[in-house]
Amino acid sequence: MEAHEIDYSIIGEEMQFVEIELDPNEGVISEAGSFMMMEEDIEMETLFGDGSSQDNSILGKIFGAGKRLLTGESLFMTAYYNTGHGKKKVSFASPYPGKIIPINLKKFGGKFICQKDAFLCAAKGVSIGIEFSKKLGRGLFGGEGFIMQKLEGDGMAFVHAGGTTAMRELQVGEKLKVDTGCIIGFDSTVSYDIEFIGGIKNTLFGGEGLFFASLTGPGTVYIQSLPFSRLAKRVWMAAPSGGVKQKGEGSVLGGLGDLLDGDNSF
Repeated sequence: MEAHEIDYSIIGEEMQFVEIELDPNEGVISEAGSFMMMEEDIEMETLFGDGSSQDNSILGKIFGAGKRLLTGESLFMTAYYNTGHGKKKVSFASPYPGKIIPINLKKFGGKFICQKDAFLCAAKGVSIGIEFSKKLGRGLFGGEGFIMQKLEGDGMAFVHAGGTTAMRELQVGEKLKVDTGCIIGFDSTVSYDIEFIGGIKNTLFGGEGLFFASLTGPGTVYIQSLPFSRLAKRVWMAAPSGGVKQKGEGSVLGGLGDLLDGDNSF
């Protein structure tokens, strides 16, 4: 299915939103809860799954929605259509401080892999599916289980990330080691695996968990400086109830207690 061609603007610095301009009959799909505002003549439609499947049978729709359920997302998405005669705008906001990244799927060979909570919205016709890990280590310790999201099609998609973002272009065989929670996404040519940190002191007292992600080129990789899991953990530790349960940050006992935790516990 050919995706709709949309124009967009990303507005703001730390709490960004994306403003999408739709021509008549054009549409955009989004995750539940990301809507911000829209102009007159924009109509909403709730979709079972992502609405991109060409199989419109009941079983086809159930299968499409089931793929989303496996990633922990809602069975439903929302589509917004311009039913008027002129250009109209609809806006979607990031759920926490950070950046919104536009992904032109044509430049990624029609496929982009991202963490399951990174997708924000996309042009109608883009498919939001699942990407199963083929390696046991990645599935058990990768922070995202055996499943990540994949965005497929030839249109624009938008993902959001926490804090500041970085983009790295990896050459053939070039390797980048990243905290598993700091990965936003990468194109389908990048090889992704999990490696053990190693070393008794690093394992017991490093405070970074037991594993990191190993990304090998060629391809493009997007990294975030503040994963939501890390932010949520810091907020929880600062809360009175959370502070009581902590064994002492930086202490030997605290390090042992967080042995299997790190910023992105599995």
